[in-house]
Amino acid sequence: MLAICWDLGLSPKWLGKHTLFKPPFGWVMRALGGLPVDRGNPAGLVDEIVVRARTGRPLMLVIAPEGTRRGGGRWKSGFYRIARDADLPVVLGYVDSATHTAGLGPSITISGDVTADMDRIRDFYADKHGIRPQNFALPRLREES
Repeated sequence: MLAICWDLGLSPKWLGKHTLFKPPFGWVMRALGGLPVDRGNPAGLVDEIVVRARTGRPLMLVIAPEGTRRGGGRWKSGFYRIARDADLPVVLGYVDSATHTAGLGPSITISGDVTADMDRIRDFYADKHGIRPQNFALPRLREES
């Protein structure tokens, strides 16, 4: 997704495991737009990103869904809460191994109706196939009823 953004002339920020930001290469990760996350202690991360988004400076944040490297049950809801609380759109990105294409899909404005919003996301990804289809995780949040 970063390469797609860079190809489009965009400069996104991205969240990465905090261990990626240790010497000797931590400075490279930060220079590439990385923001370290301690996944063992994620408290306050959503609030921190929302505050950053509300500064008035443009913020494009790339967040990979759960299940991109190994199978997972549900998606984590941080992206949804950030978009809702900071009033930011969600742009759906994809890598489709079946068609050998990648890109950015539609921009979705979060309504607050979690199930309806996630239905739109599920509809978009219904015909997309990841590089490791066995690791597919249906776009579903714990907050859905």
